[in-house]
Formats: sequence, structure tokens, C-alpha cells
Amino acid sequence: MARTYKTVTGQALHFLLRPHEGAPRGPIRSEAAWKAADLARKSDLIVQLDGAEIAELEAAARAARATGKPLGALTAADFPLPTFGAKLARFRRAVSLGVGVQVMRGVPIDRWSVDDSERFFWCFGQHLGTAGAQNRDGELLGHVRDEGLSYDDPTVRGYRTSAKLDYHCDAADAVGLLCLRTAKSGGMSRFVSSVTVFNELIAARPDLAARLFEPMAFDSRGDGGVDYFMIAPCRYAGGALKTFYHADYFRTAERQPGAPKLSAELRELFDTYDAIASSEDNRFEMELAPGDVQLLSNHTVLHSRSAYEDHAEPEKKRHLLRLWLSFDRPRSLRALPSLGLEAARLLRALGAGRLRKRLYGARARASAP
Repeated sequence: MARTYKTVTGQALHFLLRPHEGAPRGPIRSEAAWKAADLARKSDLIVQLDGAEIAELEAAARAARATGKPLGALTAADFPLPTFGAKLARFRRAVSLGVGVQVMRGVPIDRWSVDDSERFFWCFGQHLGTAGAQNRDGELLGHVRDEGLSYDDPTVRGYRTSAKLDYHCDAADAVGLLCLRTAKSGGMSRFVSSVTVFNELIAARPDLAARLFEPMAFDSRGDGGVDYFMIAPCRYAGGALKTFYHADYFRTAERQPGAPKLSAELRELFDTYDAIASSEDNRFEMELAPGDVQLLSNHTVLHSRSAYEDHAEPEKKRHLLRLWLSFDRPRSLRALPSLGLEAARLLRALGAGRLRKRLYGARARASAP
């Protein structure tokens, strides 16, 4: 049966392969450069489904269930949306080319099982782009919930805890969340324009802004067959800034065997960048309700979450489904030379990371008693 999704490595390569013409010398003017008040004024930021649209989604969900296919084999054709396509096209444009944010409310998850909700969200994503695996285990839909794990454990990813998550991007063009249940308290969704953060950083500290275009160690925590690899957070071409930022994983990379220690400059960069991102003027905050779908660009938006306290009863605990999506990109002859250079850099970095992991793994096994 044909696979309908990208592997975690294939998706990461697609996301991280960004054209680059050189670091910008000043602020970037873009629809994606917004502040919280700008986003709050957007009348189409949050779309409420009407009765006919809900009926169409429910009919599509029944059709997908009737195929009997496993999740990873379901395609957009298995989830027919004859009239909803125009709205999905607007969603895709808003996320990939616009402000980078779209919210949809009213998905009837109260009438569905968790399996039905998973099937809906997967197929919904197939209509938007190409879904991808989210870790080395090939997880196609992330279950965002507290599993009683410690965020201080370097092998644990934050979505499996109830801890506060700092601003970051995921390794896919877009991330989608479908809320099934909310926490007893906390767990607020927060996001900020990474273009706005860059604009404020370059105005205040151009020296630190320039460092974003140079490679630094990123802690992959074992995904992609590497412990860490070298990557530049920002690339700029054609007037567009694309950012891959995760201060936690840039900070913890130094714990990996063979990784460089964080310099004072990088610590100052991360602290300054995070402070700008956390500014009340810049960050947008919302509470996701059951049946809400949130779509965010990982190229132009950073997202985070406040810590939360969960319900004692297992059936009431906070539970979100997470989807990672890749979008097709228009081909540009102008970008081809830059993409070739970036591809070579990226493949060298990942190759070096895999070689280093094998080397240090062999040393560890040789020195074991």
C-alpha cells in the first residue's frame, strides 16, 4: 500500500532546505510581521463552522471510516469535501503566505471517538498538504498530553509533559493542533511572529541578529539518526525570512557528545530573542476549546504553551492531536543556485551528525565494563 506521508527525515529536509541570498540589513516588511493587536483585529483569523460545513465533515468522516484503511494510507480522496475546498485554499494561503495563523472552530469531536477524530484530522491535513512523521518512531499524529514524564530529562520532548514550553518551531512547514479536551487550568496557547521578533532584534542589536544566519548546534534528541547537527536558524531570500528557532534545543545541544559549548554571545542572543518573543505587545494568546483546530506556520511563527494543571480523572485529562504538514513550493529558477548550496550544507551537517553519533556510540560501547 502506497505511503501518503513524509518520513521524519524527509520532512525535516524539506523544511530546512530554505533559499538564502544573504542576511538582511534592516527590518523586513511583510504580512507575516504582525504584533498581537494586529492579529486581534483580523476578522477572519478565527472561522466558525456552520451547520452545512459540519454535515460535510461528518459525511467525509463516515466515508473515510468505511474504507477500512489504516491512518497512513488514507488520502484526500478518501475524505471527500466537495464544497469545503475553497475555504481550505484560503487556510493554506493564510498559513503559508499570509500571517501564518488560522483557527477553525466547531469540529464535532463530541460526537466522535478518538479514532474518528484522528481519522478526521489526518484526512483534513491531506487536503492542505503532505503530512509527515513526527519522530524516529514514525508517529504520524502526535498525542499532546501529560504522560507523567520530566521535562528535565534530555530524552523527553516537552509535549509529553505538563511543563511550560518556550517559543519554538517544529521541523515542518506547518503544525496543526486539534483540541479534544482542555486542562483543569493553564495550557494557554501562545504564538508570536518570528519576523517581528527579528525586526525588533535587528533594530536593537544588529550584531546578535547577524548571528542568526550562522550555524549553531541543534539538539535533535536522537531524531533523524543524529544527536545534534549544525544549522543556521534564519535564511532570507526574495524578501522573505524563514526561521527555525528552538532556544531550548539550541541550549541543550552542548550536552551531546562532541558538541561545542555555548558561547556567551549565543546565551545573550537566546535570552534577548526570547525576551522579545515574550513581550505582551508581540505575543498572541488564546485558549483552545474542544473542537478547535489551530494551524501555524513554522517558518514565520513561533509557538509556546503555558504550564498546566490537569484533571485527576484520566477521561478528563488535557488531550490534543498534533499534525505536521509540508506544502508544495513554487519552483523558482532564481532560487536554484542558492538551494543547491543550502542542500549541500544541510546534507554535510546531517552526515557529520550521523558519523559523530556512530563514533561516540562505538567509544561508549568500547569503554563499557
